[in-house]
Amino acid sequence: MKRSVRLWQWLGFGVTSLFGTLLHFVYEWLGEAAWIAPIAGINESTWEHMKLLFWPMLLFAAVQSLFFRSREDFWCIKLYGILLGLGLIPVLFYTYNGVVGMSPDWINVVIFFLSAAAVYIYEARRLQGGTKRCNSRLAIALLCAIALLFVVFTFATPEIGIFEDPSTGTYGI
Repeated sequence: MKRSVRLWQWLGFGVTSLFGTLLHFVYEWLGEAAWIAPIAGINESTWEHMKLLFWPMLLFAAVQSLFFRSREDFWCIKLYGILLGLGLIPVLFYTYNGVVGMSPDWINVVIFFLSAAAVYIYEARRLQGGTKRCNSRLAIALLCAIALLFVVFTFATPEIGIFEDPSTGTYGI
C-alpha cells in the first residue's frame, strides 16, 4: 500500500506540475478566451498562481478518488493538502518579496513547484497512515466553494493586493 501511495503522489506531482505550467500560458494561447479564464492564469497576480495549483490538484484528486474509495478520509486529506498548497504560495511569495524586495520569475516558478511538492508529501504521509474520522461531504463542499471563488474572482476581482498583477497594476480580466 505504501508503495502504491508514493507512486500515486509522484504521479500527482507530475500532473500538477505539467498542467499547472500549461495553465499559466493557455489563456494567452487561446486569444484570451473568456471560457478558459476561470481555470487558466489570466495575469501574474498571486491569486492567479494559486489557481494554477488548485485546478490540476482538484482534477487529479477526482481521478485518484476512484482508486481510493476505501479511504473514508480521502477527501479530507485532499482538502487539507490543497489548502496547504494554496497557503504556501502567498506565504512564500510575500515572504521572499518582503526580504529581497523583488521576485524574479524563476523564483515564482520554484515557489509553485515547492508548494506542489509539499502538498503531495503531506498527502502521502496522511494516506499511508490509518483512516481518520472525516466528513467527506463537507470536504467536497468546501472544495466546491473554493472552486467557485476562483471562478467568481476571475470576473469580479476584489481590488486587494493578492489579486493585483504586479506587472500591470490591474485586477482580473
